Amino acid sequence: MGYRYPSLPVVGVGALVYRGGRVLLVKRANEPGAGLWSLPGGVVKLGEPLLRAAVRELEEETGVRGRPLGVVNIDEAVVVDDGGRIRYNYVLVTVLVEYLEGEPRPMSDAVDAGFFTVKEVLSMDLTESTRGLFGKISRGEVCIDRPLQPVTYRPRY
Repeated sequence: MGYRYPSLPVVGVGALVYRGGRVLLVKRANEPGAGLWSLPGGVVKLGEPLLRAAVRELEEETGVRGRPLGVVNIDEAVVVDDGGRIRYNYVLVTVLVEYLEGEPRPMSDAVDAGFFTVKEVLSMDLTESTRGLFGKISRGEVCIDRPLQPVTYRPRY
């Protein structure tokens, strides 16, 4: 299944990483949102746990290593083309990740990366979902103090 004009929604993860009161963002190289700033992240692979996907994408895009703490937000991004067809349909899961080590550098799907204050973030050209997330954070609607721990069930039917 491709990500453009998908037959089903695609699950994406974003890594919310703070270091010294600053948050890590990447400037996207690819659509959707090319040229805009967002959390480092990407698509969950088939069978891959959400938390593991977030730290994998974090390292692939920025070289930063982290430890996942849990899920703090879920949103959706649905992009419709001029003909009314769904071009992209993502379920976006934000994972809070504890910074461990590494200096951010743009890799894989990023053209720039760095840590920024929330004030700086709010004045940047952000993807719509990232702007929405930081709006929720500033209004106290995202519970960073108590991230949710997803459970991966593997029943044998």
